[in-house]
Amino acid sequence: MNETDGLDGLAAGVSLIGFACLLVVAFSEGMYDLAAFLSVLIGTLVAFLWFNVYPARFFMGDTGAMALGITMGVVAMITDTALYLPFFCFILVAESLSVIIQKIYRKIKKKKLFLSTPLHHHFEAKGWPETKVTMRFWLISGVVAVFGLALYFLDIFLV
Repeated sequence: MNETDGLDGLAAGVSLIGFACLLVVAFSEGMYDLAAFLSVLIGTLVAFLWFNVYPARFFMGDTGAMALGITMGVVAMITDTALYLPFFCFILVAESLSVIIQKIYRKIKKKKLFLSTPLHHHFEAKGWPETKVTMRFWLISGVVAVFGLALYFLDIFLV
């Protein structure tokens, strides 16, 4: 989560999508106390985004990003959906992988694969405005998250 927290509203929007998926899972499994907690968390992210979309008025910072990431991991373990987390939070995985790939590629080839990492900075370096990167990453995250939820429910109904 911390690597994704670099553009106004990016980490909050992506995590909101991930927590919404976990809310659906918790509610479908009858974990209503967890669903209530996730609803409150989603509400706080919506309020945060109200003031944090471009141009941001305040910032999440390391403390907020780490808290969201840890909470997402714990909730995934409680709901037994840790293997679905890469779908629910695809952008978080892609951002981390871009950093890892850049490090490995630079060690082996002695040059950069991406203009900058994490991935959102690569697109900024290519000339995309911050708002365009944020909105497209939200859209990608939403589409992959819906696919992850479809896989989750297929797994439930087919087993």
